[in-house]
Amino acid sequence: MKQVFLLALVVLPLACWASCPSGQTKDEAALVQLEQTWAKALEQRDGAAVGCILAAEFEDADPNGALHSRTEALANIPHRRPGSNKLSDLHPHVYGDFGYVRGLNTVVDPNGKGLARVRFTDIFVYRDGRWVAVAGQESLLSDTK
Repeated sequence: MKQVFLLALVVLPLACWASCPSGQTKDEAALVQLEQTWAKALEQRDGAAVGCILAAEFEDADPNGALHSRTEALANIPHRRPGSNKLSDLHPHVYGDFGYVRGLNTVVDPNGKGLARVRFTDIFVYRDGRWVAVAGQESLLSDTK
């Protein structure tokens, strides 16, 4: 029984990792697509998809300045309020195996009402044929236009 448990600890994380996409291009378009995928996965409360995007060492600074680890970010996904993320003003930059995206996320409730506008910066590294987020930072804008 102990051996089965240990095997599960080794194999299950590898199986989850294996389903993550690879072969992404090292360009700005790939980062924009990844941001869109991330936003959609959050809307759908798809923790597995977000898990593929966040590096093990991922840390996020929320609009209040609090830091959150990858584990905390993934644990919060099932508790997200219904709504959608409308990304705009995306500015991707790639420098070899490093990249970042600055953008604006307008959070909209299911009735189409704007709830918040969040300016963000996400930092990525290219590993094993794909981009992974290592850090993020959000700032809440005062208006919800």
